[in-house]
Amino acid sequence: MVITYHKLECVKIQFGDTVLVFNPPSKKSSEQSVRFSGDVVLSSIKHEDFYGVDTIPPKNGSVFVIDGPGEYEVKGVFVKGFPSKSNYDKKDLLNTIYTVKLEDMNICFLGALNEKELSTAFLEDLEDINVLFVPIGGDGVLDPVEAYKLAVKLAPNVIIPVHYDGDKDKMLSTFLKEEGNTDIKPIDKFTIKKKEIEQMEGEIVVLASS
Repeated sequence: MVITYHKLECVKIQFGDTVLVFNPPSKKSSEQSVRFSGDVVLSSIKHEDFYGVDTIPPKNGSVFVIDGPGEYEVKGVFVKGFPSKSNYDKKDLLNTIYTVKLEDMNICFLGALNEKELSTAFLEDLEDINVLFVPIGGDGVLDPVEAYKLAVKLAPNVIIPVHYDGDKDKMLSTFLKEEGNTDIKPIDKFTIKKKEIEQMEGEIVVLASS
């Protein structure tokens, strides 16, 4: 599994010939649209900065779009979406938290979440998390301190922060201070296998945005 980060909350995950894209920006967003194709597009919130589901060309035939709570299965990927809240852009919006199982690994994508406490239904259904994507930008989503506390509570093997403006952003430095390690350097991509990730415990991975 190979993970890359493309600003704000746009994340690309490739495993084999299959590509998942989370929260790509739309053409109306101030963020530049991404320039790669995909098989499955997941949008956690219907806002122009995260709902560019029509900007991702199909990689293999057609794109399967997931944009709300429910259970989904496509191309050997199992997805569950759970409703939560966001106040992004000062609007009360539905945010969908996604759990994704692929290659025998569990991924949790919190989206534009700004709730410090997660629903009982979500927590009761949750399996051990291998990779957690957590927003840290504040201003309608979790701030760095809230994000770190929630991430630790969920006890993933790997924590990947998203929703910040580059590696010089004070939101990122604040998040890393909570961990007590401000020397973590951004990497271009994170490549991982199940047997490797099981040896990690709450490790923070910072991805350079492209």
